Amino acid sequence: MLSSKKTLQPRRGWKVIWGDYFMQQINPILAVSVLMFMFACCFSADVVGAADAPGSAGELQVVEHVDLSRYLGTWYEVASIPVWFQRDCAGGTTATYTLNKEGTVSVLNQCCSKDGQKKQAKGQAWVVDKKTNAKLKVSFVSVFGWWLFAGDYWIIDLGPNYEYAVIGHPGRSIGWVLSRTPTLPDPVIRAIGERLKAKGYDFSKFMMTNQADYKCTSE
Repeated sequence: MLSSKKTLQPRRGWKVIWGDYFMQQINPILAVSVLMFMFACCFSADVVGAADAPGSAGELQVVEHVDLSRYLGTWYEVASIPVWFQRDCAGGTTATYTLNKEGTVSVLNQCCSKDGQKKQAKGQAWVVDKKTNAKLKVSFVSVFGWWLFAGDYWIIDLGPNYEYAVIGHPGRSIGWVLSRTPTLPDPVIRAIGERLKAKGYDFSKFMMTNQADYKCTSE
């Protein structure tokens, strides 16, 4: 997905920290899962260097309230700040959320590779701010039923009819623009970009996701 997106600005690479240690000390498959999650969702202050990016607008603000029943279902990724674990995705990226009996949320992320193969990542999310329902934790690493290395999933912008949502992180180093439809009108994207800038994000780091040219043809 990253190499085939319509680029808003050239990508910037970064080095995976502690990767060699994990790969040498624990099962390689689990190590990959741990690393994927650490860099996809955690980005704690120790990793990114600070809770807020230099020159940011202070603490990242979430939306006032999220109706989880309306938030459930399938979302299309419209744009995102590139992260290395999505390097095999060429397009067609979606996220599907399903409510579990105990109140947690099952997460199914899917995308299509360049050769049409479907890529999946399954996880679990749970609300940590009951007042707003806008701050959640999400994990993609399950060991004996325990969900480990949970990272922040903050809903920082939301359409009035839940037609789009923007997911952020306190460090402002990662972010996703989601939509109920594969694309959003240009004026809506521009308005989202302006609000992200007001929240301390650099919107030029976001890249558009190709939802038109890639369809999964095999598992």
